[in-house]
Amino acid sequence: MKKYVIWMLAACLTVCSPVMTSCSSTNDVESSAKKNYFTSWNECDALSALKLYVEDVTNPKSANFIKEEDRIATFDMDGTFVGELYPTYLEYNLLEYRALDDPDYRDKAPEDVREAAQNIRDFVRNGKALPSGFDMIHAYAAAKAYAGMSLAEFDAYVRAYANKPANGFTGMTYGQAIYQPMREVFEYLKANGFTCYVVSGSDRFICRILAESVGIAPNRVIGMDVKLKSTNQGDVPGVSFTMGKEDYLIRTDELIIKNLKTNKVLQIAQEIGKVPVLSFGNSGGDQAMHNYCLGNSKYKSAAFMLVADDDERDHANREKALKLAAQWKEAGYYVISMKDDFRTIYGSNVKKVDFTF
Repeated sequence: MKKYVIWMLAACLTVCSPVMTSCSSTNDVESSAKKNYFTSWNECDALSALKLYVEDVTNPKSANFIKEEDRIATFDMDGTFVGELYPTYLEYNLLEYRALDDPDYRDKAPEDVREAAQNIRDFVRNGKALPSGFDMIHAYAAAKAYAGMSLAEFDAYVRAYANKPANGFTGMTYGQAIYQPMREVFEYLKANGFTCYVVSGSDRFICRILAESVGIAPNRVIGMDVKLKSTNQGDVPGVSFTMGKEDYLIRTDELIIKNLKTNKVLQIAQEIGKVPVLSFGNSGGDQAMHNYCLGNSKYKSAAFMLVADDDERDHANREKALKLAAQWKEAGYYVISMKDDFRTIYGSNVKKVDFTF
């Protein structure tokens, strides 16, 4: 009789445990669905569109259901979830500091690097327009400015700069300048089975540091790239050189790619290998990435453009932003208004102030 009771208990546990696991999983999903992820948002069309889209494509009963492994979302960085603070990209600010202010480098900076940095300074302080094609001017200058640094040295250099107080704000460093509402978007998508990638025109290794704070792993960051080499490699091609245990990697002055416009699409195809179903950006440099997403022939997709139209809580050109908003809507993108849709931008402890030079 005792053996029979034990056998019955074992059989019950074997049969019941999958049911218990299923119930636990269901409760987790229901809990996630009920959670309000968007406490930093006002109710708005863009947010409603995002939530309706996610609810639709994650519903197994929907004709638009997307398998979890294909729920790919791509995000631009500067101006999309990281503040454009100076009012230029962090990597522009960093080059300006490196070439004009860093006592360990400024006297050794090549003339073209100093000139690019001065262009940034004149733009920021005097409102002078940047030269035509400055994206590439900066890219080549930045490759030179950090050449010879090991990856660990460059990482430390960027982190040290990111810890500086953000000019034009109180209560925030450059590294903390993440749009709080967009942080919530990352959390929401992750909870609903999406894999998020950062696809930026900024240096990949700078992006990796800033993307940490929104939970993006280094292998999910795509950006501008310079060629790397091993310390003892010299001019020998990598295919002909065997790196030693004592070697480490250093940056060179050779630019591989500036990751803008269609280059973003090419890099997504090469590094991710799947067409995104969601795309987030803020500028014309992101349109190709958005159009690639919206051209997804397999799944329902959506693209969102954030416009910096809040000149009270942030440093922004509202007139320009409103023109862009109309342009993005015409192109078929959902528009996120920082002024109307964000309850807070950086958090209640952060205040906009005048720039100091």
